[in-house]
Amino acid sequence: MFNNIGVSGLIIIFAIALIVFGPAKLPQLGRAFGDTLREFRNSTKGIADDDVIEVKKEESKLLP
Repeated sequence: MFNNIGVSGLIIIFAIALIVFGPAKLPQLGRAFGDTLREFRNSTKGIADDDVIEVKKEESKLLP
């Protein structure tokens, strides 16, 4: 997804975020983004685990 963003691109993005949000809000935004990303990963992992369990149950019904 971010394969084409180099160091200069990251610096520009950071500078724009610093101008828009200010230095006081940046740590809060980073923390909120990290929490959101963690919650998303946990949710998708839970969904994938549920699918694996369901497939195993179906396989056990088919086997004698």
